[in-house]
Amino acid sequence: MDPRGYVPAADALRDRVILITGAGQGIGRTQARLEQVYDELVARGAPEPAIYVMDFKRAGGPEYFALAEQLEATYGRLDGLLHNAGILGQRAPIEHYDVAVWHEVMHVNLNVPFVLTRTLLPLLRRSPDASIVFTSSSVGRRGRAYWGAYAVSKFGVEGLAQVLADETEGSGTLRVNCINPGGTRTSMRRLAYPGEDPASVPEPATLMAPYLYLLGPASRGISGGTFDCQ
Repeated sequence: MDPRGYVPAADALRDRVILITGAGQGIGRTQARLEQVYDELVARGAPEPAIYVMDFKRAGGPEYFALAEQLEATYGRLDGLLHNAGILGQRAPIEHYDVAVWHEVMHVNLNVPFVLTRTLLPLLRRSPDASIVFTSSSVGRRGRAYWGAYAVSKFGVEGLAQVLADETEGSGTLRVNCINPGGTRTSMRRLAYPGEDPASVPEPATLMAPYLYLLGPASRGISGGTFDCQ
């Protein structure tokens, strides 16, 4: 099934415990925005969410283990993990790309998803139906000039997802996929395309169906794929 045509039920994710990184703004983050999302969900009568603030640029082992311990104590398992946080870095040719920025982008966009996944796999394996979704990009499938570390990190994300999907094939309880949101009205998009009319690209909320499909029970048995939202 093409997830772009998925029509989710209102309770598509009912009773599922899902961790979303970078859940604050657009496809981005900030604590203030996280708190706003929290208040909106509570006001709608939705199950009370939990916020965990972590600086992925600086976090080390203790912070990752603390997150896992809190999830275990609160929920006992994890049904879904969406790797949504990411940074753009520079738009520059490789010849002039700043080495420090390269390391930072590769760390946040690729190393962090690896470490977080590795840390949380025991909780994901406790779920009868767990889904890991990595956020990819079109420039992570075919390289494009001046996209530097961002493009390379997304190539790495695709590879990481494929390796993990192959390792867990046949588990029956864990699936791994990539999703490419495409051009979306976010602050990262504005940085990448400063001259673009924001109205020419869709808002993140309009792209939720494929995410709900991959994180919910409708995609059970589908693993190792890479999907587009647009």
